[in-house]
Amino acid sequence: MLAKLTAKNQLTVPKSVIAAVGRTDYFEIEVKDGCIGLTPVHIQRADAVRVKLAELGIDGQDVVDALRWARDPAGPTGS
Repeated sequence: MLAKLTAKNQLTVPKSVIAAVGRTDYFEIEVKDGCIGLTPVHIQRADAVRVKLAELGIDGQDVVDALRWARDPAGPTGS
């Protein structure tokens, strides 16, 4: 299959290739022995949530504690 590189260094991936690997917005690019390899990357929204939680310093135990607090029979307001 032939693809043309544009003046802006952009390459269009043929529809048949995308159909074979599945729709994605991101590709991991690897250069090896003069060849360029593209691997589809499927970024999950959960990954973005994990990154944000890490940035905020919130760990798994904090989440467990928050759920326990929210599920408290007395109510989350502590009444």
